[in-house]
Amino acid sequence: MATYRLHHIPESGNSYKLALMLTLCGQKFEPVWTDFAGGVTRTAEWRKAVNEMGEIPVLEEDGVRLTQTAPILLKLAGQYGKFGGENDAEKFEVLRWLFWDNHKLTSYMATYRFQRTFTPSPDPNVLAFFRKRLDDFLGILELHLQRSAFAAGERPTIADISMIAYLHFPSDETGYDFKVSHPGINAWLQRVSALPGWRPAYDLLPGQRLVRYA
Repeated sequence: MATYRLHHIPESGNSYKLALMLTLCGQKFEPVWTDFAGGVTRTAEWRKAVNEMGEIPVLEEDGVRLTQTAPILLKLAGQYGKFGGENDAEKFEVLRWLFWDNHKLTSYMATYRFQRTFTPSPDPNVLAFFRKRLDDFLGILELHLQRSAFAAGERPTIADISMIAYLHFPSDETGYDFKVSHPGINAWLQRVSALPGWRPAYDLLPGQRLVRYA
């Protein structure tokens, strides 16, 4: 059985993707809190020792450091035979939504939420720009989930684990009340949270929390 250590902060949806995937696959991990707010990930020493890309999460598997959540999710899905596509068409859909999430949904929601909630004086023009883009992306996802139980069809996959990560945080952080604004997304979040072993980020990821301003 592999031994895992996860470098993270509790507020990181990308960290949560890996923590949740490991948990749903029945794997334990050692959480390693990272002083992101203190700037440690921007230091040359940390980048040399932990991740040259200067990002969290970092997953250590038997001492080997792995970075970037999408390829790690794909690796774990293949390794444990869970939450991957079961045929070529489904595998394509998993990749399609996984890449869309990384390029559109996660990148914009992560930045919007951080600016809105964890910075003291966000620029209202910047927030308005991100909000407009997010409204578009969430509208796309809402229509899709009105037709499909999960991202790639009738079964949950790593695409769902990836996409829910930033959307499952409290509404006072994200600025969205999905029960009101996006009922299809809200119902999908409930389906994913009903999976055996599911736990929210703040339960899975311990450590000092960022200062909240929103």
